[in-house]
Amino acid sequence: MARYPIQDQVAIVGIGSTGFSRATGRSSLALALEASTAAIRDAGLSARDVDGVVAIGEPGAPGPQKLASSLGIPDVTHFSSPSPVAMFSIIDAMNAVFSGSCDTVLVCGAMMRLPWSSRSAAADPFRRHMGIGGGGARPMPESIEMAAAYAAWASRYVHEYGATREPFGRIAINSRSGALRNPLAAMRTPLGMQDYLDARMVREPLGMLDMDVPVDGADAFVLTTAERARALPQPPVLIHAATAGLVDANDEAQAEGLHRHGQHVVVDALRRRSELWLDDVDVYFPYDGFTIITLGWIENSGWCPPGGATKFIADHWDEAAGRLVINGRVAVNPHGGSLSEGATRGTGHVREAVVQLRGQAGERQVDGARTALVTPGGFFFNAQGAILRTA
Repeated sequence: MARYPIQDQVAIVGIGSTGFSRATGRSSLALALEASTAAIRDAGLSARDVDGVVAIGEPGAPGPQKLASSLGIPDVTHFSSPSPVAMFSIIDAMNAVFSGSCDTVLVCGAMMRLPWSSRSAAADPFRRHMGIGGGGARPMPESIEMAAAYAAWASRYVHEYGATREPFGRIAINSRSGALRNPLAAMRTPLGMQDYLDARMVREPLGMLDMDVPVDGADAFVLTTAERARALPQPPVLIHAATAGLVDANDEAQAEGLHRHGQHVVVDALRRRSELWLDDVDVYFPYDGFTIITLGWIENSGWCPPGGATKFIADHWDEAAGRLVINGRVAVNPHGGSLSEGATRGTGHVREAVVQLRGQAGERQVDGARTALVTPGGFFFNAQGAILRTA
């Protein structure tokens, strides 16, 4: 196998988070600055040490220029604002460091649930602020709007494989069980199967608990070279391989079927770029913006064959803990994921991977975690993935 040139050359050396809630009463900028400051300090650095700024392009969130000026970063040689989900920004920062465009990059993602333009809309827990260019914000029930697209593919899955709602429910329960042990999580009320089945249906077969939870909050990361990381205080987490994935039919209405979309491209690329794979993974982070997305990642990553998620999840289910633990050792979204920590656009998945690989996850800690597989994004236009490992 030809060596992937960037393999293990860039490390995540700092993380910061505000935690997530349904409403903070704070601005997106304030949240971003809190998380960014925490990440820079966590890395043992100051603003003067940062020369790259990547701001995840969440509507209404501060761009890299605003972050740099507000943090007092004196000189910036790389700045960008990639689209959500998180790995787009991590890949951009990684490539910037590896190419020499900059030495140390701050990546920040800030999320806001409440719209600016409607007090009544803010009372709807599934409404999220949406705006263009930072102005003209309008309330839009984004989770419910997207449910129409993913519900169609969930129905296709049920039709093709004869699935019930059980595996969808167990994905939701697994995320909630993780969130119960995560002080950063927004949703920390216990969830059982009957609770899941009783939740309001949005569009068959997806109900309210099949969709991520819009939240207020921010996550931030600091990346630099693996060489420099060795001199910094935190255990470095190396980006072993990372990629995004897209096929030609990348709109949800045009996809060929469940057998060919962005997730397949991501998995193929990661396997080409790394000698590590499922047998080496200690903790797994499949995206759970909708429960059907998680089933797709589990099957398409090769944990089980297409249509096999129902049996796979049942076979690896810890009933007492309400958790999916693969082979009795590989925790899945132990932080609560998008369904219960909050809709972080994948930043929470990456952050928890770093925390686990540092051995700093407290009661959530996976013993001896050295390798994490992170697969954020959905089926169509934002599938992405990475293998992270300890140094």
